[in-house]
Amino acid sequence: MAALITISDIAQYVGQDVTLRGWIYNRTDKGRLQFLLLRDGSGVVQCVAFKKEMDEAQFDIARTLTQESAVIITGTVRTDERAPGVPGGFEVGVKDLQLVQMSGEFPITPKEHGIDFLMDHRHLWVRSNRQWAILRIRATIVHELRNWLDDHGYLLVDTPIITPAAGEETTTLFEIDYFGEPAFLAQTGQLYNEANMAAFGKVYCFGPTFRAEKSKTRRHLMEFWMLEPEMAFFSLEDLMDMEEELIGHVVKKVLEKHPAELAILERDLSRLEAITAPFARITYDEAVKHLQKLAAETDDPEQKELLQIEWGDDFGSPHETAIAEMFDKPVFVYHYPSAFKAFYMQPVEGRPEVCRSVDLLAPEGYGEITGGSERIYDTALIEERVGKIGIPREAYKWYLELRSYGSVPHAGFGLGLERTVAWICGLPHVRETIPYPRLLSRNYP
Repeated sequence: MAALITISDIAQYVGQDVTLRGWIYNRTDKGRLQFLLLRDGSGVVQCVAFKKEMDEAQFDIARTLTQESAVIITGTVRTDERAPGVPGGFEVGVKDLQLVQMSGEFPITPKEHGIDFLMDHRHLWVRSNRQWAILRIRATIVHELRNWLDDHGYLLVDTPIITPAAGEETTTLFEIDYFGEPAFLAQTGQLYNEANMAAFGKVYCFGPTFRAEKSKTRRHLMEFWMLEPEMAFFSLEDLMDMEEELIGHVVKKVLEKHPAELAILERDLSRLEAITAPFARITYDEAVKHLQKLAAETDDPEQKELLQIEWGDDFGSPHETAIAEMFDKPVFVYHYPSAFKAFYMQPVEGRPEVCRSVDLLAPEGYGEITGGSERIYDTALIEERVGKIGIPREAYKWYLELRSYGSVPHAGFGLGLERTVAWICGLPHVRETIPYPRLLSRNYP
């Protein structure tokens, strides 16, 4: 009796009869031979239907199968180095074919399609090889982030999506009506993480976050997933040590688990193999001086304009890219001006205009993938900062109370999952890093 298996396990069944269930990814008609590329979600394998080895009615079905038709195929596994698929080098000689459903004309074909067309059909586009590879790598990144944290004493504590207060800039809030009262979709779980940290020491939350940023850049989504660890008795230096260990672990695991998917994406593996601790660390002051030097030295007027910056300005994409190009690994930039950072970030001692903050910039132009800081733990200072936000103090009452009951130095960061996936996969835009992206002009499908 044939074993029911998934394509990912096919190497274990050479010479044996197996049953596979899936969808036709492509069919090549060679008359008495039909080459069927079958996908089942775990991989893709070539199934060869030979007329003289099959029931005539079943062969007639095989030669008329359309893209994405659902089938059940039983046959013998054999090796063939030329056979395409993931994993490649195997094929199945078809003995029995059952049609589950003949697909209608599938709108996404091997020809080129415009991005708007593909995004309108995102629910179907996720079936393609490229999207399959990206989303499998995304799942592994999530798995390895959580595994590392779980293995290092961090506790997952969920935080709310509906909140009465802003965690970041009030200009990027999605406001909702909460039974007649204003509320917001969470920009971050970090404020709640600070409460949870005081209960458990080291915690993290992981979930969707929302920013109403009117941005059309390749790095921005309106809804994205963020991993946010928070740690008691952590300094900024502790935070950077922990981040580089975590990121190095994740990249290593993706390289180990997904050679086939990375090959589909044509990813330059040498760029990922270089991602090992330690990462470079430079101050905001040093980064600004470097950018000013680059701007002064370039003869390209457009590049000169893009790189122009004064101390106190936030970095844009061209600035982050230029800084990251100094290194072949991610780079920490720390001690940013307080003026454009979040209200809860601890000032640098003796330099109140600068805070104990840090961003991790990925190489290859992918920009900031994490942002974090030491948090203010002084009651008077956090009261002063909250008073300037523009949201009634009552919304932050619970948060302010944290500073009255055993407040300690602590630190944390947020990692943007989609930007991290884009960088590791080498993608030009974050819209492919999430199954159903929410962009400035798109919330369908």
